[in-house]
Amino acid sequence: MTQRSELTLADGVRLSVEIDGPSTADVTVVALHGWCQDKRTWEHQRAALRRLGSRRPRVIAYDTRGHGRSGATPLDSATLGQLGDDLAEVLRRYAPQGPVVLAGHSLGGMTIMEYAHRHPEQFADRVAGLLLVSTTAEGHTHTHYGLPDRLATLMRAGETIGAGLLARSGSWCPHRALLPALRPAVRWLLFGEGHAEEALETTLRCFGRTTLRSIGGFRASIGTQQRLDTLATLGDVPAAVLVGERDRLTPPACAESIASALPHARLTVVPGAGHMLPLERPDEVSDELSEIVKRVSRGVGAQRRRAKRARRAEQYEQAA
Repeated sequence: MTQRSELTLADGVRLSVEIDGPSTADVTVVALHGWCQDKRTWEHQRAALRRLGSRRPRVIAYDTRGHGRSGATPLDSATLGQLGDDLAEVLRRYAPQGPVVLAGHSLGGMTIMEYAHRHPEQFADRVAGLLLVSTTAEGHTHTHYGLPDRLATLMRAGETIGAGLLARSGSWCPHRALLPALRPAVRWLLFGEGHAEEALETTLRCFGRTTLRSIGGFRASIGTQQRLDTLATLGDVPAAVLVGERDRLTPPACAESIASALPHARLTVVPGAGHMLPLERPDEVSDELSEIVKRVSRGVGAQRRRAKRARRAEQYEQAA
């Protein structure tokens, strides 16, 4: 049964949090959604993890500040750095011990990188696995929207100007009424071929709950982040990197550079898919996440067996 909770952060922003799975689980998974989305992005993967039986992890999914059912964010806190700190607080409150697998889609992946950059000791001590989906460590370096360079430059300039205006428009969601008209543009920008209509519907519903301030406010931070150097310091953390072949926002070049920076990353380019892989290609994403969880769980089991043998050896020596 899903447990619902609220976490009030130091600046008063409330995060909407949902928790699945037993508190005694060997592994905790934290799922982080993308820009202008919410925790519903991970609904298929959460369902898949419930079916892992004895290796079922505890799963924490939350809405980023200014998104979904979480509270609005002050404009000066609409940054990736703040999101990295928010993740640290979520872990402190809901997963204070034990190995953690972090799964991030788009903005969620960038949040994980920022957490690793700002809290390196915590990251090294706690994080046992990574799933990075449709994300980038290089801002908008590779983002051309599937357009020729000149058109992409014009589109980015317009997007930047528009984001600045939206950022100052407040914490309300008037665009919700325009979702039917926005549907073709969202489909073109975020999806590839062969997706279920429900995936598009969920994406639109999430977009409709994102405040104008968040739509515009996070844009500057997203566009300038550079974290390849951070990824290169993460050592032997098991990682999977997924990207859609037709992703217009974070194209395969973004995933390739991430996989090159991570020493133990497995790269998968999903044929024909776009940006919304957790909804668009749920089975592929679920399989990768489940495999990481199983691998971490096996490591926990092996560690326990070694500790048990060491205790027995110690007891034998004491008895002798």
